[in-house]
Amino acid sequence: MMISSWIATWAGLVPSGAAILDVAAGNGRHTRFFADRGHPVTAVDREVSGLAAADNVEVIPADLEDGSPWPLAGRTFGAVAVTNFLHRPLFPHLFAALQPGGVLLYETFMIGNERFGRPSNPDFLLKDGELLELVRGRFSVVAYEARMISEPKMAMVQRIAARLSS
Repeated sequence: MMISSWIATWAGLVPSGAAILDVAAGNGRHTRFFADRGHPVTAVDREVSGLAAADNVEVIPADLEDGSPWPLAGRTFGAVAVTNFLHRPLFPHLFAALQPGGVLLYETFMIGNERFGRPSNPDFLLKDGELLELVRGRFSVVAYEARMISEPKMAMVQRIAARLSS
């Protein structure tokens, strides 16, 4: 599967060699992308059979939605990348996992996506402007979009690239 065009566009914000946290990493498309760019990457997902640990890749199996403790308590990263995943109770943990000046790259589905298929449950769809509200006052927003996309499939997405204020 191809990497997200949003991640590819804004990956340059991440300082060279900075540690990356890939949340809900899936089969590791963004894990491999950042590892190939020389970043140490920690990939977290419930199902990790498609992820391979390597010299600069740490794989952590964890169900991020079952109420278990955050598996990375006390660890910080130069960037956090999240695509096609939304579990609102994780936002405080994601923000706490960023070092001062760290980069948040987040892209997921929003209200309106239900007309294109899944996800259609409002629990998994961002509300209008929700990402902007979450980072207000704590991050410097570099880029933000809320729009319909056609690749890799028709969808309504919200995405943000923001730097944690130091």
